[in-house]
Amino acid sequence: MIQNYVTYLKFLDEKFTRFFNKQKPFIFCKKGCAKCCKNAQFPYSEIEVEYLLLGAWQLKPEIKKIVADNLARKNKKKNKYEGEKFRYDCPFLINNECAVYDYRGIVCRSFGLMTVGANEKIQVPFCCFQGLNYSNVIDYETKKVSQEKYKALGVEEEPSAFNINYEFLTDTDFERGFNFTFGERKPLIDWMIDKAQQYKI
Repeated sequence: MIQNYVTYLKFLDEKFTRFFNKQKPFIFCKKGCAKCCKNAQFPYSEIEVEYLLLGAWQLKPEIKKIVADNLARKNKKKNKYEGEKFRYDCPFLINNECAVYDYRGIVCRSFGLMTVGANEKIQVPFCCFQGLNYSNVIDYETKKVSQEKYKALGVEEEPSAFNINYEFLTDTDFERGFNFTFGERKPLIDWMIDKAQQYKI
């Protein structure tokens, strides 16, 4: 089943690569930025976690120790937020780089583009308001694409939103099409706290 999921990831990555390339004039992602890995809640399905842990097993012992320490700190902090929405830095983020980048989940792969959300509402990535993706075409008051700013760039490609929200990308149609099951969904931190001992991370 994991191999079928990996095939699905390759299918997604090809699409994401095309989308990011089309949106190059508005994308400012760079190695070491890691804003998308911080102060968030990362939804993960069971199969995403299984695949992520395949990468975690291969980490050097000293890196595993850092991940384990990160998890312990997050768990302690999480208990303080009992009953509230808990936002956290990803435990696999080390020196602003992902320790398991090739094994990262779907939400991590798709982040950075404008998305079409519920009720056809267009959502910009939050990093836009920190001077990053789409910041060169967004009107900060209306939180919408400014035609004036876009035209001033003099680029051919238009800023576009894509149907790549997490709920859509983990729909049962993809399970049937690629013959695997996503399984239960919950925040990554909950998965990792549950499985840390089992996988000796």
